[in-house]
Amino acid sequence: MRLVILLSTFSVVLPSCQAQEPQSSHDYSQITHIATPAADYPEQYLHLIQDQRVALVVNHTSRVRGQHLVDFLKSRGVHVVKIFAPEHGYRGKADAGAQLDDEELDQIPVISLYGKKKKPSASDLEGVDIVVFDIQDVGVRFYTYLSTLHYVMEASAESDIPVIVLDRPNPHANYIDGPVLDMAFSSFVGLHPVPIVYGMTIGEYARMINGEGWLAHGIACDLQVIACPGYQRHLEYILPVKPSPNLPTQNSILLYPSLCLYEGTVVSVGRGTEHPFEVYGHPDFYTRSYVFTPEPTAGASHPKLEGIECNGRRLRARVDYAPDAKRSLLLSHLLTSYAELDLGESFFTKGLFFDKLAGTDQLRKQLMAGASENEIRTSWSDELADFAVLRSRYLLYP
Repeated sequence: MRLVILLSTFSVVLPSCQAQEPQSSHDYSQITHIATPAADYPEQYLHLIQDQRVALVVNHTSRVRGQHLVDFLKSRGVHVVKIFAPEHGYRGKADAGAQLDDEELDQIPVISLYGKKKKPSASDLEGVDIVVFDIQDVGVRFYTYLSTLHYVMEASAESDIPVIVLDRPNPHANYIDGPVLDMAFSSFVGLHPVPIVYGMTIGEYARMINGEGWLAHGIACDLQVIACPGYQRHLEYILPVKPSPNLPTQNSILLYPSLCLYEGTVVSVGRGTEHPFEVYGHPDFYTRSYVFTPEPTAGASHPKLEGIECNGRRLRARVDYAPDAKRSLLLSHLLTSYAELDLGESFFTKGLFFDKLAGTDQLRKQLMAGASENEIRTSWSDELADFAVLRSRYLLYP
């Protein structure tokens, strides 16, 4: 195994002001960045891919100072021969779970890694000398770009092709929380024994995949991680582009680790509204502090509880979190929702998708048994402590 980490040898002047919320919930044009992604510093990686036949794993978030990475590399004479796209597609507009077909972009094949197949085949990698992965992650175990990273690394290792990961800051890099996945519940929404919030950038996570031998048969990928100059994990990072259709604001991104567990229940998280992952509700809730009706929208063509008025709540992450505060999953809403609907096991959707999201059946059983929030958190404490030790081996940033 050859593992290389490239750190900047020059300083980056950071803005003197704090990062600000977008001026409106969907406005990403007026944002002050505290950190910048590795892609914005091509002097760190262009020399590694010149004169190579390059495959890119990218989507709409793969940008170099406002220009898409594909266009940028082509303008620099890099020979891009294949494009691989994750869930939501190359353009980032498809519904969650939507089956995507292959396509073509300026005569470059665009191969979907979501739907019919999730791992590049050996034939997909024919004629490729090096793979570059550059996708904005949100630092949550069930966000499927992590699984795409795993399978790209695995396929590349099997074909003896090196992988470069252009690292990007993580909006949830400064804390870890939630149950560590039991491998009996491993799936595409959680492949590895990590907590729901694992507190690592995508580059750090790639190092952990390699270092822990999580690829098939313990093989290792020839991996290089290009680090983000000047990045410090305790500082807030506001994403310049929404990472997927239903995470349109910083508020939704901050609330996503907590509210996504509702996806395995009868409760709506606002898909099909203007505020996905900022609200939750159900027609039978007593609470009417916020009322919404899910309707088909771009990125949510068939939302849960479509056309049905839901009672619920709208949350604002900054009420619970200061940008530099220690964060944790918000469990109280889930416990209150389960108790208020009083549905027993029917609170959870068929197939127990909730267990895949949680990474264990323990949380579901704790809810059904009436466990308190403190009891639930205590049940995670030992495994989180063990994970913190494992995680520390792979961190790149202070």
